Amino acid sequence: MIADLARDLAEVAPRWNFIWLYDPVTGGKILSGIWMTIKLSIACLIFSMIIGVVGAWLQGSPSRILRGFVNGYIQFFRNTPPFVQLLFFYFALGQFTPVVTAPDGWTVQPIISNVGWAIISLSFFAGAFNVEIFRAGIEAVPESTREASEALGFSRTQTFRYIVMPLAVRVCLPALNNNLVNLVKTTTQAFGIAVPELLYQSVTIWNDYPSAQYPTMLLLFVVYILLVGVLVMGMNNWERQMKIPGYGA
Repeated sequence: MIADLARDLAEVAPRWNFIWLYDPVTGGKILSGIWMTIKLSIACLIFSMIIGVVGAWLQGSPSRILRGFVNGYIQFFRNTPPFVQLLFFYFALGQFTPVVTAPDGWTVQPIISNVGWAIISLSFFAGAFNVEIFRAGIEAVPESTREASEALGFSRTQTFRYIVMPLAVRVCLPALNNNLVNLVKTTTQAFGIAVPELLYQSVTIWNDYPSAQYPTMLLLFVVYILLVGVLVMGMNNWERQMKIPGYGA
């Protein structure tokens, strides 16, 4: 029924051709694009969080070399555009990527695909901001709390893992929420290296069917509003569950 309505609308108003509602090929492209966007977003969210936690921990390291390395990483990724970083990773560093023989036995392919480079680049970009976010949360933990944990015999790693980080996360959550939302929206830049996410698939559809441009652009807005909405709801729920009355968020 929906397919028939979409087909009839395309005949009455040619500029509003919801072709992916009645054409299985374009419909499949949209679904695969949404699925790729979700996988790309989840992977980047996870790796950027890991980078943020590890980087914040290394910033407190007694080694000046480690602290300098983390600070250099932060300055590099915060002070350059994410799209330029994406192109640098894919086209510059990608030239040095080892290759393997494809299953056909004739061609070769790099061990890191365009999807892999998108995950690496976007994760490092968001991770640089996450390091600073977690650092701010760590510094908000009272020094007396750390001293108490050391008095109980906790090592530096144990203090960070069991005492400091659980408290710091509660302070970080509002800022972390904003950064992760921006990361989900930034995944559209993977279009630049032909990652078949939703924007890429949408462009291929309206290039083949110009009458489908307006409906497909509308779909892009709706899908990203839903994706970001789900993330925000999840983060807000996490924030409420972790809230300690009188402390942090």
